[in-house]
Amino acid sequence: MTCQQKTVPTMHWLLRLLTFTAALMAIGPLSGQGIEFFHGTWEEALEKAAAEEKVIFVDAFAEWCGPCKRMAREVFPREDVGGFFNRHFVNMKIDMEKGMGLDFAKKYPVSAYPTLFFIDAKGEIVQQVKGAQQPQGLLDIGQRILEKTDRSEEYTAQYEAGERSPEFMLKYIKALNRAGKSSLRPANLYFDEKPDMGNAINQRILLASVTEADSRLFGTLIRYRPELEKLVGAAEVARQIRSACEATAAKAAEFKSESLLEEAQEKMKAHAAAGAEAFEYESSMQFLAAVGDTKAYAKTCKKYARKILDGQAEPLSQLATDMIKRFNADSDVLDEATAIAGEAAALAPGNYQYQLLHSKTLLLNGKKEEALAAAQKALELARSESPLAVRTVELYIKQIQS
Repeated sequence: MTCQQKTVPTMHWLLRLLTFTAALMAIGPLSGQGIEFFHGTWEEALEKAAAEEKVIFVDAFAEWCGPCKRMAREVFPREDVGGFFNRHFVNMKIDMEKGMGLDFAKKYPVSAYPTLFFIDAKGEIVQQVKGAQQPQGLLDIGQRILEKTDRSEEYTAQYEAGERSPEFMLKYIKALNRAGKSSLRPANLYFDEKPDMGNAINQRILLASVTEADSRLFGTLIRYRPELEKLVGAAEVARQIRSACEATAAKAAEFKSESLLEEAQEKMKAHAAAGAEAFEYESSMQFLAAVGDTKAYAKTCKKYARKILDGQAEPLSQLATDMIKRFNADSDVLDEATAIAGEAAALAPGNYQYQLLHSKTLLLNGKKEEALAAAQKALELARSESPLAVRTVELYIKQIQS
């Protein structure tokens, strides 16, 4: 048997590899639109948190701190981390040894770097976490903070008791959204009463209420788009439109509804054209994965890589990672994932993580010798990265050889 021929892994071996792959993904470079950090003063951050009813997330770091640098490089830039933290928190990075950090440290002293603070709009610490976190660990902490500060049940009781003031409704709808609960019913009932849309607070309520593109309030948002853009800026309105389209696309995948998928894609084309082509590919991949059409999924991934991600190593590596997470035993998907991972590795030949991902796709594709060669390249590159990187790759190589 030549090294070009595929050998099918046993189920026991495959499970071991996938378990190890999950651990490797935790340190992988899944970059995209990461955390957006607020650059104002601490007082301005408190005001912003109060206005938006959010908790402030603070990365208290020092320039010389290795784990701080690792989080800045490998955790904060990730799309999943950024999406969650940008939606739910006011985010700040504060160098504790200079500038505003010196004053911040007087009220919020630290004994280790990094220290991650979650602070409410009154300046009270909700939670303080010492030490660097992996992406999933940081997301888990953020979710616990949301649960700890969730006021949706309190507001629901007030709503059921008859409270309907605009100020309350804005808080209530935002609280429901943060808690992952549907705000459509109270929002629809509120706008059924035809509130004054010349009033800024009603415009804010409308913007917060449009969580899905297939809701009737989506059309109302489009009708009042010029007013909303004057109030919060065109970028914020565009983000809300995309978020609503993403929610409808996710629902299309959940319920396997092609009509919902088409609606989400058409509304993106009509109202957020700048990101519509990428969204069409991304939502189609999500849908095809949900319905299990692996051939169409693989073809769509290939087109997406060529037309949207061409020349971008990090997004290509994320795409390949997503592909093998979704379908780790399908030959069509594995062939395309291997090609895409190989392209990412070629674009950034000095990055051990991309070489390692390429090795993983080769191994899943039954090309053990090629996978081992790629892993050896990754090991050489890891030596200039960190002892942890070296140990990680060495363990992976042992898994291949065992």
